[in-house]
Amino acid sequence: MKEELIRLIFKEGCIRFGHFVLTSGKESNYYIDIKKLITNPRALKLIAKLIKEKTQEMNLEFDKVAGPELGAVPIATALSLETEKPLLIVRKKKKDYGTGKQIEGEVREGDMVILVEDVTTTGGSVLRAAKVIESEGAKVKAIFVVVDREEGARESLKKEGYRLIPLVTVGELFKYKEKLGG
Repeated sequence: MKEELIRLIFKEGCIRFGHFVLTSGKESNYYIDIKKLITNPRALKLIAKLIKEKTQEMNLEFDKVAGPELGAVPIATALSLETEKPLLIVRKKKKDYGTGKQIEGEVREGDMVILVEDVTTTGGSVLRAAKVIESEGAKVKAIFVVVDREEGARESLKKEGYRLIPLVTVGELFKYKEKLGG
């Protein structure tokens, strides 16, 4: 299934080469556009199945599935449907209207949460989401990412006590590209 995900990343044109500025502010000669991939229902279903499979292999028990807005929300939704676990959506900032919540969905003290993300570079945005979840009394059991750019996210998250589990690394994408002769 992992090979199928890698093939889909290339088939859907989710990795592009050129000059790009990333969310982290870093500059890069390639860009991974997982949002293009997660609009494909087949790919989204595959991602959810891969994450579910990994949680089962690891005997990882959890109560809820969470994703920071925007890119991770479809992934978290698909995983919620696949595992039949409730969904949490973590806003970038608290609403300044209505209830003023930063998390949509019900978070309870002691909830065990799987956090998902589309792409990680330094891990900053997913770390902020993890801290928001834990500020509500829940525990982030693991963080799953579709593609890890291998630019420090795993290490910085580990320092904060979180485990990052990538479905695919950028190194694997480059190996696949070489196999294709590119």
